[in-house]
Parts: sequence; structure tokens; C-alpha cells
Amino acid sequence: MIVESTFRPAWWLPGAHLQTLWPAFFRKLPTVPIRRERFELDDGDFLDLSWASGQQGPVVILLHGLEGSFDSHYARGLLHTLTQRGFRAVLMHFRGCNGEPNRLPRSYHSGETGDIAYVVRLIKEREPDTPVAAVGFSLGGNALLKWLGETGKQNPLTAAVAVSVPFELACSADRLEHGFSRLYQYYLINKLKTSIKRKFSTMHCPVDISDLAAVKTFRQFDDRITAPLHGFSGVDDYYALSSSRQYIKGIGIPTLILHARDDPFMTPACIPHESELSPTVTLELNKRGGHVGFTAGSSPLRPIYWLEQRITGFLHDSVIK
Repeated sequence: MIVESTFRPAWWLPGAHLQTLWPAFFRKLPTVPIRRERFELDDGDFLDLSWASGQQGPVVILLHGLEGSFDSHYARGLLHTLTQRGFRAVLMHFRGCNGEPNRLPRSYHSGETGDIAYVVRLIKEREPDTPVAAVGFSLGGNALLKWLGETGKQNPLTAAVAVSVPFELACSADRLEHGFSRLYQYYLINKLKTSIKRKFSTMHCPVDISDLAAVKTFRQFDDRITAPLHGFSGVDDYYALSSSRQYIKGIGIPTLILHARDDPFMTPACIPHESELSPTVTLELNKRGGHVGFTAGSSPLRPIYWLEQRITGFLHDSVIK
């Protein structure tokens, strides 16, 4: 079902862009002691996990956004809050996102679900009686929803949350080519280029990266780099097969999706209709909130990061009960 969110944006952060930029650039991040763990994969690659302190309680796996990491504001903040609320929280870094390039030419993308399934399976094998939930942000939210839809009622998670999801990748890519949103595209494309150059400075690249300077948009990057590296015939094939919107109807576990209609990474046309939702899915919409923003509070000196409250409240009700 689709419901209206209880979020009330801070008066001092009017508009989608301030909501998006404030927590990313001005939030004072909490200190979160972590324990690192590396999973070696069957294909010769590896995945790095960052476990927050806490030895008991249900496990919550966090999936970051494009080029995100433990230092992303939403990841550090939620790891801290979940730990305070009695969960064991762990951030799964997508391949190559923990400061060390991964070993294979392939890395990660919006529709990659195999690594998520692998991590969940290993955690469940170690602790078969422990409830496990997952929270995905942006790209991580798209991959999470796709995996939930692919597996339906057989999915091993107890509950899931997805935030600011680019439900239709083509729609999102088009939106980021217009207006102020081009600055987000510029910033993220440059991060992707830097990662590609660093990685393939020490290994052979199976695609042509000699003219990366000419790549200016997500559509160009995904057509030249993401699609061929991951077995797609081109950008349209990648977007069509990896967008989560078509999979939401098949989700079989309690899932909360949090989204703002003013998200500057996409348009309202990208948002699924109620008929596209599974009976186990709740889509909470708000007119405002930006992209992974949702900052409330009466003063810049006392900001309230509402996402953390809403996510932990939902997981407490759905997992701990």
C-alpha cells in the first residue's frame, strides 16, 4: 500500500537540494567502533564487511549507495542508531568500495544481487536462529528490492527497508541530466572515473577507458563501462533488466520503502503505483525530503535525522516484536 509519511522537514532546509546536501556535507558523524571482516568469494574476489559494536541481537545489513562506504553519512548514522536500539548492524561494502580495488574487472551495479544473497546466506549459516534484516540506500535499495522480488516468499530476511530508490534507472539517468541535478551527476561521475582509473592502473581493462574524459553522463558511463563489464549488451539492456520497479510486485516479506516526491535524482513518474506493490510492501511518500535527506528539527544546532528513527522503529516492530 501507499501511505503518506509522518516526516516534517526542517524549516531551515527548504527544498530538495538543501535536504539532500545538508546531511552529506554538514552532519557531524557519530563515532562507531567497528570490526572488519572479509569474505572470500568463489570467483576469486572478496567482499568487506564493517560490523558495528554489539554482540547480541538481530542482524541488520546495510547496503550503501553509488560509491558509498562506511563513511557515508546515512551509513554511519544508522549503524550508530541501530546499535543503540539493540541490533547488530553491519555494512556490506560493494566490491571495490572499501578503499581497496577488487580483484576482478567486474565490480558492482544497480542490479547486482548475487553478492547480497551470498552475505545473507553465510550469516544465516553461522546463526540459523538469528533474525536478519536489510536496509538499502539509493543504488543499494534498488539492488535490495530487486533481490527481494526475485526470491519472493523464499527470501531468508525477516524484514527490509529501502530508501530513495531509483526505481527506473533510465528515468533517473535522464533526470540527472537536467537543472541543478547535473551537479550530483558531475560529482558522482568523477568519483566513478577516479575509481576506474585507480583500479585499472594495475590490471588489464577489458573495455576501452582511453577517453574517459569524454564521459559526462550516467548514460554514457553505463553504456561504455558498466554494461560491458557486467555482461549487458548496452545501457538500455542494463537499465531494463536492473531496474527494481518491475520486481516489487513479487516481494514476499515485510518491506518498507521511504521516498520523497521531490527527490532530485528522479521524477515522480519513476515512483511505482499502488497496483505495482506486493501486499507485503508499504511505500511511504512525502512531498519533501530530497535524496537520502529527510532532516527535521527546529534548529541547525539540533537537527533530527528522521530516517534513522523511522527505520529503527520499523525494524523493531517487524524483527524484535
